[in-house]
Amino acid sequence: MKKIKLLAISGSLRKNSYNSAALKMISNISPEHIEIIIGDISKLPLFNPDLEPGIIPALDKIKLELNASSGLIISSPEYAHGISAPMKNVLDWLVSSFEFPDSPIMIINTAPRAHHGLDVLKEVLKTMSGNIIENAYVSIPLLGSVLVDGEISEASHFEAKLSEGLNNFYNEVVKIE
Repeated sequence: MKKIKLLAISGSLRKNSYNSAALKMISNISPEHIEIIIGDISKLPLFNPDLEPGIIPALDKIKLELNASSGLIISSPEYAHGISAPMKNVLDWLVSSFEFPDSPIMIINTAPRAHHGLDVLKEVLKTMSGNIIENAYVSIPLLGSVLVDGEISEASHFEAKLSEGLNNFYNEVVKIE
């Protein structure tokens, strides 16, 4: 099987985030031919185009990771019917980058009732020329799950859905490349 690398970004900065836990889980269950790098957006400054000519190490690292990846996995919470501020911030920083357009994107939703933020996220990603792979979309109801050290305990029933979504994403990414 062809080896690929994927960048995963959580829209939550919280230590015990369900979204970050979902990304850890998908990274842990990914097959040998899929390497998942979990990106860190916690050190990105608030978006300010005046800063762009300068060196922003956190942004440079995300751009390098995205450029080296075959696709992007996003898991982000909904806040007040919208995108979380950290997710919107990283997307604002990437909107004018050459690394982002046409990137295949897998979305993980950890709160199926929260569809407003998901709809807004999809709209922003499409506006940025992201390629959302619909058959890789995974919705898993993690709210109320027990997190132990930022990982979901007793999560085998979620692993199957994440694995299926990841396999669908892999197949689409390989077709595109």
